[in-house]
Amino acid sequence: MTSFGRAARAAVASVVFLVSGAAHSAAPAPKVRAPQVDNPMRVLLVGNSYLYYGDSLHNHLRRMVMAADPSTTKKLKYKSATIGGARLEHHNIDWLTTPGKIGVKEPFELVILQGGSVAPLSEKRRAAFKKTVAEYAQLIRSRGGQVALYMTHAYVAPHKKAAPENLGLTESLYVETGNAVGALVIPVGLAFQEAYRRKPGIVLHKDYDGSHPSLYGTYLAAATCYAAIYGKSPVGNSYDYFGKIAPDMAKFLQQVAADTVKAFYAR
Repeated sequence: MTSFGRAARAAVASVVFLVSGAAHSAAPAPKVRAPQVDNPMRVLLVGNSYLYYGDSLHNHLRRMVMAADPSTTKKLKYKSATIGGARLEHHNIDWLTTPGKIGVKEPFELVILQGGSVAPLSEKRRAAFKKTVAEYAQLIRSRGGQVALYMTHAYVAPHKKAAPENLGLTESLYVETGNAVGALVIPVGLAFQEAYRRKPGIVLHKDYDGSHPSLYGTYLAAATCYAAIYGKSPVGNSYDYFGKIAPDMAKFLQQVAADTVKAFYAR
């Protein structure tokens, strides 16, 4: 695809997100507004391909933590359990969070749950997601951990399900669910929207499907997770994926993440 084609699709993507702003504005405010774990070292991410694209979100997030505080390097125990095309209920959370089963002897301090991208788009799927999160949260907490919910980004063109209302549906599902179980909500989807608003030509999705995150999208998601679960600004973080993220782009994505998280929890 030519650079013109990519730019055109990015422009379409930005329009989708801008129009969706009116749809998501009526979502409830999050009840949990700060990290529930102080500087978590043992973290498990559970989801699907949205997490493993771009060299896996957990790798980028862990590297940001190490770049901010090198003393954590040997302490961090990050794990990612992903199944392509999976819904949250497809994961055996009991096995994954049993100490020692996946190589971490002590209980996870924080488990980040990501639902399927279509979960917000029907009442049946929304109900299933809420039920699954409630069950998983109870089990995770019984083992000494806390729960965070990874708010997914919305589809953009050329995805056949791209629609202006999707982000609003996603935001309302994650905030309602997070409020119901007392979980921190990480506003990744809103960070994507804000990045497109500020820089319409940016490409945060894979241009061939309008669904999966590009490398920039994954980096933005990692910076948003960092700001949310550690309660610290990612702005100025030296991690740049070994030189693959240009300094000006890293700064832009970090600032979007910081501003989005601050605004979301200040509602």
